[in-house]
Amino acid sequence: MATATEHNDVARGDIPAGETRHHTNGTSAIDHGAGHTMERKPYDYGGNPLAHVRTNDPEMRLAAFGGDFQPGLYRAPNRKFGNPAPLGLSAFALTTFVLSLVNVGTRSIGEPNIVVAIAYGYGGLVQLLAGMWEMAIGNTFGATALSSYGGFWLSFAIILTPGGFQIASTLEENGASPFLNSFGLYLMGWFIFTTILLICTLRSTVAFFLLFFTLDLAFLLLGIGYLQNDGTHPMEGCIKAGGYFGLFAAFLAWYNALAGIADNSNSFFVIPVAHFPWSDKGREIRGKTVNENAHTA
Repeated sequence: MATATEHNDVARGDIPAGETRHHTNGTSAIDHGAGHTMERKPYDYGGNPLAHVRTNDPEMRLAAFGGDFQPGLYRAPNRKFGNPAPLGLSAFALTTFVLSLVNVGTRSIGEPNIVVAIAYGYGGLVQLLAGMWEMAIGNTFGATALSSYGGFWLSFAIILTPGGFQIASTLEENGASPFLNSFGLYLMGWFIFTTILLICTLRSTVAFFLLFFTLDLAFLLLGIGYLQNDGTHPMEGCIKAGGYFGLFAAFLAWYNALAGIADNSNSFFVIPVAHFPWSDKGREIRGKTVNENAHTA
């Protein structure tokens, strides 16, 4: 509660009505006029998630996206942290690239065995680490996306490890159909998750949105391809189409990674990412342009 001294300060006019007086113990007293004050405690991260919180209070808001995951908008909390997003995007890009080449039938490669090693070491482990580092710098979206897709590649490798976990071989004991249908449902679940992330990119950049858009279509087409099987093989047309969209997603991931790496210290040019006009950065750029035109006129 506010101290008697604070009540007297308000009464004398030393503290204007509505001003917050912060205590050394982390609480704050807010004066509502006429000497009435209310103590407010800082947000409790470990408290009841269903507790009533005044969401219109700027001090109570937690940034879920913050733009840190977008190329060119990263701000390190201190100089000890680098930007982990390009590492995670690069790990995702290479693993997706190799798998997509297999899916489109490059060099007549029919089995994705080589992808298992990359999925464990680069797409899985490295991307998961990048996601955890995104959490450390306070970027919820980046941590959720990179850690989840790192988990995707790890689970993908576990499913297809020959003889190791015997998941595929067990499902195929009575034919290929149970495995194909199970894998199709697995991919459809990732399609749903990617759609959720896609919604969160609508106020980012065009390059970033296109990455998740093409990846979403890749998961959808691959999922349909495995579900619409003939009992022996998945639908070849959908698998190839999903592979091509996977290639688009891989190159877009590399593009976004390059945009996050290249700066004035190591590159002679900056990679354009085209901010949406309704995004925060887009409105800021548009406002500067309007002000410059006004000054010119």
